[in-house]
Amino acid sequence: MHRIIQKLPDNLINQIAAGEVIERPASVIKELVENSIDATASSITIDIEKGGIQRILIRDNGTGIEKDQLATALTRHATSKIQSMDDLQSIHSLGFRGEALPSIASVARLSITSNTEQSNQGWTLHCEGGNSEVPKPAAHTKGTSVEINDIFYNTPARRKFLRTEKTEYSHSELVVRRLALSNFHISITLRHNQKTIYSLPAAQNIEDKVNRLEKLIGKAFIEHAIYVERSIDDMKLYGWIAAPTFSRGQADLQYQYVNDRHIRDKTISHAVKLAFQDVLYHGRHPAYVLFLEVDPSSVDVNAHPAKHEVRFHDTRAIHNFVRQTIKQAVSEIRPSSIDTKDLNKLSNSSATDSRPIQSYIPTNTSSPGENRQFQALYSSAVAEPQISYQSSLDAQPDTQTEKSDIPLLGYAVAQLHGIYILSQNQDGLVLIDMHAAHERVVYEQLKNSQASDNLARQQLLVPLQIAVTESEASLVDTQHNLFDSFGFDINRLGDTSIVVRTIPNILSTVDIPELIRDVIADIQKNATSTRVEQSHNEMLSSIACHGSIRANRSMTIHEMNALLRAMEETERSNQCIHRRPTWIQLSISDLDKLFLRGR
Repeated sequence: MHRIIQKLPDNLINQIAAGEVIERPASVIKELVENSIDATASSITIDIEKGGIQRILIRDNGTGIEKDQLATALTRHATSKIQSMDDLQSIHSLGFRGEALPSIASVARLSITSNTEQSNQGWTLHCEGGNSEVPKPAAHTKGTSVEINDIFYNTPARRKFLRTEKTEYSHSELVVRRLALSNFHISITLRHNQKTIYSLPAAQNIEDKVNRLEKLIGKAFIEHAIYVERSIDDMKLYGWIAAPTFSRGQADLQYQYVNDRHIRDKTISHAVKLAFQDVLYHGRHPAYVLFLEVDPSSVDVNAHPAKHEVRFHDTRAIHNFVRQTIKQAVSEIRPSSIDTKDLNKLSNSSATDSRPIQSYIPTNTSSPGENRQFQALYSSAVAEPQISYQSSLDAQPDTQTEKSDIPLLGYAVAQLHGIYILSQNQDGLVLIDMHAAHERVVYEQLKNSQASDNLARQQLLVPLQIAVTESEASLVDTQHNLFDSFGFDINRLGDTSIVVRTIPNILSTVDIPELIRDVIADIQKNATSTRVEQSHNEMLSSIACHGSIRANRSMTIHEMNALLRAMEETERSNQCIHRRPTWIQLSISDLDKLFLRGR
């Protein structure tokens, strides 16, 4: 049957558009609150009933809407945020498509009431199923209120896909939480079924911001959070990352913002994951709240109707910047910068003991021969670099010192079963897994040595030819400098083949064709690859594991103290290379509880 091409009615067009923008009540809240933020509101109230299915009311004190523009605001592609193609290339606002209000009005009963600073009279406009009434006078202070009732009342097929009130509320609460995390300067209130869920005052300083973080994502995150900030050229990354000890079983505590817009971006997620790869158990996920600021002209926010995704013009630069920033922050976490209560696995108590701690400071009882034996043990993992601990050994005190002078990991008291070191610090007792701790120390030393060696290479006696696809061969041809930075000399040999002439020394036993294909796949997906670095680290990890102190190796007091001082100076020394903890703290209060003291 021949069908005539015809233009669809406006109300049907709006309902189709609503299917892209408005998925559930949470989508309505997101669009309307973003409008309030764009209107420079300093206070926003969100009132919802039945998870937002029955009613949503968003009220702000923003710039407001003039009477003669109320009806225009409900028409498709009507917006005050962009005027030309140039504006679209550099978007500073959260909204810009002009689709939210007409889409919502087409699938719900909508009332919009507004007043501006220049007007002495508020006006209200009611719209049902896309059909607007004439604006009427209404009492309203400066700002705008938008009330939504019975979402999807006229589209039963969509309404039946809504979930329970509890589920829809959880989605709505998550949207408010995400918006509140990126707008500390705005006072935000959320009420559900007349019950106040959040009442967040505007943050005036860093302490207020931390208080808001605690209310929104929990005290546990704050206790483990580390503030990060770094700027390079027109890129700035700041926010909070949780220490590796606060990893998650799923990626449910990861908040990413680009120019204050909450997004889900694979480039950022992948970069952060790689930054944590040396310190997280496999299958665990880092927790963070990160804000990336870039030149608006270097990011395309018009990649998805709901604006959940963005496209960066230089994906590799963003990936490298985020990864290096977070990796550096994680590497700077030392025992001395971590609250010992964070590692306390035996007590949930945060009580402190006010009694003075009598510190045991070991005397120099080991012989020079024992010291040399310990140094030789450390350097036995590899011939280079030689790792000297003479300064640590020489620095051991001979007399009592003040409590404040005691290092965080304290001074060794004894060795237990040839496995653990018992150390006394100002808080109580520290237990150290000597193999795990030494393993991390040696591993980080080896990594630093490899980095300073500038990737020692070896030329293959017989060049290695690898069959690839035409697109992979083209990528190798255009990314020759990138492969060179990895330590490879690779060239295109034909339409579907490449040739490898030089490889890094440390990867001489690795399956090179498989590694190269994996690297190519990474570059195609993420514009970069860390596959070579991972292979390097796996080799160094094996060397470090086999070259570290073994169980039942008797250590002197000075040898144990040398290891403790090395741990305090080593990156990521809280966990071994297998992501197990290297030490835990037992406070005096914990020990008192074990022996029922004070009862």
